[in-house]
Amino acid sequence: MTATATAAAAVDPAPDEQTPPGRPAPDADPWPAAGPDPEEENSHEARAAQRELVAHTPGFFLGEDARFGGSLVGGSQHGVSGGRVDGDVYLGGRTEIHHHGPGGTAPDASGEVPRERIEELAAVFAEGPAFAAALERLREERVLVLSGAHATGRNAAALMLVHRLGVPAVHALSPETAPAALSGALTQPGGYVLRDLPLSRNRPLRDTHLFAARDQLARTGGCLVVTVENSPHLPGVTPCPWAPPPAEDVVRALLRRHRPDEADALLALAPVARFLADTDRRPAEAAAFAGALAAYDGTPRALARLADFGQAAVEEQCRAWLGDPELGLREKAFIIALAVFDQAPYVLAAELADKLFLHFERLQHPERPPTVPVFGPAAEDRLALARAAGEVRQEQTEWGPVPQFMAAFHDERTPHVLLTEVWTGHPSARPALVEWLRELARDGRPLVRTRAAAAAALLTAADLPSTIALLVNGWATAEAVGPRVTAANTLALAQLLDVPIVLRLLTQWCTDGHRGRRWTAIRALGLLAPLRPDLAGPVLEALAARARIDASSPAEQDHLTESAALLLSAGQRREEVLAEFVRLLQRDTPAVRDLALAAFARACDNDEEGALVGWYAETGMYRQDAARDLATLWRAALNDRTHTRAALTALRTWVHVATRRADAATALELLLPALVVSADDRKRLDHELRTMRAQDGGPRPPLAEHLLTVLHPAPTSTERP
Repeated sequence: MTATATAAAAVDPAPDEQTPPGRPAPDADPWPAAGPDPEEENSHEARAAQRELVAHTPGFFLGEDARFGGSLVGGSQHGVSGGRVDGDVYLGGRTEIHHHGPGGTAPDASGEVPRERIEELAAVFAEGPAFAAALERLREERVLVLSGAHATGRNAAALMLVHRLGVPAVHALSPETAPAALSGALTQPGGYVLRDLPLSRNRPLRDTHLFAARDQLARTGGCLVVTVENSPHLPGVTPCPWAPPPAEDVVRALLRRHRPDEADALLALAPVARFLADTDRRPAEAAAFAGALAAYDGTPRALARLADFGQAAVEEQCRAWLGDPELGLREKAFIIALAVFDQAPYVLAAELADKLFLHFERLQHPERPPTVPVFGPAAEDRLALARAAGEVRQEQTEWGPVPQFMAAFHDERTPHVLLTEVWTGHPSARPALVEWLRELARDGRPLVRTRAAAAAALLTAADLPSTIALLVNGWATAEAVGPRVTAANTLALAQLLDVPIVLRLLTQWCTDGHRGRRWTAIRALGLLAPLRPDLAGPVLEALAARARIDASSPAEQDHLTESAALLLSAGQRREEVLAEFVRLLQRDTPAVRDLALAAFARACDNDEEGALVGWYAETGMYRQDAARDLATLWRAALNDRTHTRAALTALRTWVHVATRRADAATALELLLPALVVSADDRKRLDHELRTMRAQDGGPRPPLAEHLLTVLHPAPTSTERP
């Protein structure tokens, strides 16, 4: 039986396998619906659900390095032999800014980096392929923005760039420094580094900020390096892209510092060759491995520690944890819970591990009521057993940063390997694990619910048919919206892991006879599209297939619209998506045409970060095909009676955005004439511009007056000779 057929059989059991009357199905919804029809949920919440998914998903799902541990954190190569750590840690989709040092420091502290620390780093620093070009730019321009991914050593590079210019002192600025206040902080002679400056739509780093900083530095003879993650919030700024040095260069540089006479012999060891064979090693991981290699004393135990960095060692460790009869159920439950809540607050793993322990106790000793000891081992002891690290860090919440004791495995591969081993190597534990994950999916905390979905996605990668049958299908067919969201998150994350046939499953579920599975598939496709722009075509086709079925309810049509609109929020391949929307207008059924126009108007009526108006102002209006297709969709929406009002509302949103952004105003000036084909077009737009008000209800914004002159250009006078 193929994997697809097996999954289908698991979802829809044969008649003779149906649950007897009066007994709940094993994968039935364990919690009833409460309140109104779940399909009446406001589908506009899809964008918020997508942000929540990204914010709380473990970093490796989204291609980021989220590991922290030891003395090497978040891409900072410095502090190899010390215990001090400065920098950021990427925790499940957002940047947490922290500062650590002897006795602690205030969040806004800035000061001179100790000379001995810089010299220690200089002795082991590996330049990498981008260093020379970055140094030349810094020498010429005095101010440099170094951009790159997490854990690529960009912060260590910033220190070394400033140091190489021979400045008398290097000052570290607080990441809390506002971009507009940057020049005012550059008052002392020497160089400056501002590591991991957090940027957002409301806090961009503009070229004007850097101009002011450069003027100030010219007076003091200094220089400045700002490090940021790859960000769109750098208007007018051309960052210098940072690429990490090869892992072998990092290891060799550290060995030459600590064991120069034995470097070549140590590099020839078999575990070293296996470690360096992986071309995706990050500098922090390579530096940690070099530390272990520098401590090698020739014994078998030391050789085993080197091999411990490999995948085989991780798999063996996970098997040892789960198979050790001397390790208690409570300890095993904690290690499993930590795999689900890796890179998250320790207290969550500890709290929810005890709930998993209760499920294990009921499974193993059904004859007695389960109990959990009120007190147990200290956190440090539990983390040491799990080969994990804990650290107090600031966690960003909707109310602001709060300190949390975060925990993470030393090896970032452990969660995936451990959950796979539990699910496939110990099937007797499945009933307890299933009940526990269902319980997590009902939790009121978004982080907990999202991690339940992420764990289920990993289990899907290990055994798709069983996971669909035991978890995902029960969530998808629930009456309540909450479990459906968990199912959608699970399937979207499973596709990010490239689990086979998930996209095919979602396509089938889009036209499924059960409205819950349809809802789940539509939401999952909407969540997936911006995260995987390469799948925009298949996702849009799956949504169109559902739209061609005329039996959709108004609530489901709105749900389809929101998911299709999310396709246009993808930063990449947006031109291709616009072209696909135009194709649907020209060649498809009226129902699909309605979907395309409704989704386009919905996408345009959005002024949030990453919205279509921002992309068009920054990029789209400079691309001929994109500008043509966008104008085609605008004209079609404005001239379709069903969508005219939504399109005019969206146009008003674009005007409001243009009052705040000069590039958006320029884009509107170019777009508006392309929307006028007939006299009716001109009248419609004229009326909208004349009657619109400012966002706060005030008088018509001046930009609307200006756009009226664009709409009605004055006739050109010709002088007679």
